[in-house]
Amino acid sequence: MTWFALTPHDTPATGIDCRDCEAVCCRLTVVLMPDDHVPPRYVARDDSGLEVMARGEDGWCKALDRNTLRCTIYEQRPSICRDFTMGGPYCRDERAAWHRRSAAGIPIALC
Repeated sequence: MTWFALTPHDTPATGIDCRDCEAVCCRLTVVLMPDDHVPPRYVARDDSGLEVMARGEDGWCKALDRNTLRCTIYEQRPSICRDFTMGGPYCRDERAAWHRRSAAGIPIALC
């Protein structure tokens, strides 16, 4: 059996608060899987025909309550959202990229 040691980058960071990064993950494209049961009003199709979470004109996920930064369909959220670990490696990478672009004044294209 092969064992892998977790590096500090692999473990969730403590002290991460979604309100501090403006819920960057809620602006990413979320492709829906066949087993996802998202209410139809939150489903859209992208340019290639894939079902994705619908987003508003400002790029935010339509299922996000903008006042509380909480998911309004938490129990029915897509598997990609379920697997996204707050403070995990992908979260930290997206937060860092967001802060770099914001600090540089680079417009952020949300695809």
